[in-house]
Amino acid sequence: MEQRREQLISVALELFSRHAPEDVSLDDVAAAAEASRPLVYRYFPGGKQQLYEAALRTAAKELASRFVEPGRGTPTERLSHVLDRYFAFVGEHAAGYGALLRGGSVAENERTTAIVDEVRRAAYRSIIDQLGVEHPGPRLTLLVRSWISVVEVTALTWLDDSRREASQAGAADGTARQSAGTAAELRDWLVDEFVVMFAAAALHDPQTARVLQQMFTSVAGSGPGAQLVSRLGELLLTVGEGPAADGPGTDSPAAGPDTTRGSLD
Repeated sequence: MEQRREQLISVALELFSRHAPEDVSLDDVAAAAEASRPLVYRYFPGGKQQLYEAALRTAAKELASRFVEPGRGTPTERLSHVLDRYFAFVGEHAAGYGALLRGGSVAENERTTAIVDEVRRAAYRSIIDQLGVEHPGPRLTLLVRSWISVVEVTALTWLDDSRREASQAGAADGTARQSAGTAAELRDWLVDEFVVMFAAAALHDPQTARVLQQMFTSVAGSGPGAQLVSRLGELLLTVGEGPAADGPGTDSPAAGPDTTRGSLD
């Protein structure tokens, strides 16, 4: 009995991954599962909404599991691996999950929103664990949650670009709009974005500054984010000293305008 229920959820998840929730009917699910409509109602008396929520919960559990990363390599390397798995998941469950993240779906309600929020919490906990922080303060918490929002918007943009490129395949008029980048390119950009957001927050928060310094003492010269670190140079490595302690406008050499501009060039 449980096996049959799981089969219906699996079939529904496949359909919701390829179509927006409002475009999938119980008849579609029944036909794809080679089952009758009454049988679907037997397992999901709440109809399509209950089935959609069960399918979404299964997808959310799978996505949350992709945030688990062994404690090997540098923090940015681990973050890069997680992003690879994230983009793979988004590509596999494009239409249904993308529709929910954008909002506005007729299937969206408080329960579905709570399911997606739990995925965001899982991502947040994973990043905090990878950073080795036991008690994150409000600024560090805000930083990580803000970056997770950037990841979601980036993934949705990537999906839109992929659909547009597929529809414009073979076009010869040269009017195709340039895409934001491949999944690999966007992964690298998001890692750099994480570093930049971290550096900006570190100027205003001592805890973030300490975590930043610890994070980049282990960055390999060729690893993710390493090129950005080398360009920022001394500014990042001393961010917890002069600028964070003295604030803007200090006359200390570490925060002098000429030194800062030189490290960014």
